[in-house]
Amino acid sequence: MNPKIILGLALVSSLALLGCSSGSAPAVMKPASDATQDWARAKLAKSPRHGEYVTVNNGARPVLCWVVYPEVKDKATAVVVLHDSSGLTDFGRLSADELAAAGYIAIAPDFLSGSGPNGGGTSSFPNDNDEGLALKKLPPEQVIGDVNAAAEYVKKLPSANGKLVVVGFCWGGSQASIAACTRKDLSAVFVFYGWPPKPADGIANIQCPVYGFYGELDARVTVTVPAGQTDMKSAGKIFEPVIYAGAGHGFMAHGEPEYPDATPADRKAHDEAWTRLKDLLQKI
Repeated sequence: MNPKIILGLALVSSLALLGCSSGSAPAVMKPASDATQDWARAKLAKSPRHGEYVTVNNGARPVLCWVVYPEVKDKATAVVVLHDSSGLTDFGRLSADELAAAGYIAIAPDFLSGSGPNGGGTSSFPNDNDEGLALKKLPPEQVIGDVNAAAEYVKKLPSANGKLVVVGFCWGGSQASIAACTRKDLSAVFVFYGWPPKPADGIANIQCPVYGFYGELDARVTVTVPAGQTDMKSAGKIFEPVIYAGAGHGFMAHGEPEYPDATPADRKAHDEAWTRLKDLLQKI
């Protein structure tokens, strides 16, 4: 993928150990004019929904987030969107926007906040390989803290109804599984081509159903599904994975209608997975 939107971080006052920024906090970033994932950026530009950048605080650490609000009359369920191994890209922001279009408040934290050159975030890295390496170096406790900071922020918004779910893609899908093990206030967790919850992460603590979305041709990840089913069943937890025929890794991005050269299998998997996700969310 191409270089990302340049995100400028600014330190803000810490409200709590895993607290959030107040409405009067200075803006954490400004979108730049760089072209990135043109198909996703063009779709975002047409969105009628209100999206904004905010800073949330994981202790003294500022975490950059993109928040999108649905156009609804009632309070809405909040969704924490965990980005893939490329960081908070335009597709990551588009995922939040599409969830808002379905009626949910969505927040997407940039886990690479402060980890890039000169203290930048995702967009400050010169290429995807550097981003991937940086993600692998993040302390697990920091990632969990960032998830919690974003969750506490969105959960306390005046327009939120108190219900909270987590949706993660790829690397973020694996982090969503960990979130299921570490937060007891989640109504559901949705794992897109990420590792299922593992005993070492605390399966016994899971209080909500976990739903998986996997590509048939994504053996690197999909081969972990049977063991995940066994582990979750042994722990008395709900794990319901679906494997989409002919789909590869990243089919939610690669199957988007605007994605160039999308394969029929990825497009079909995207559409079926999106329908399933919305159906499950409506039952919460």
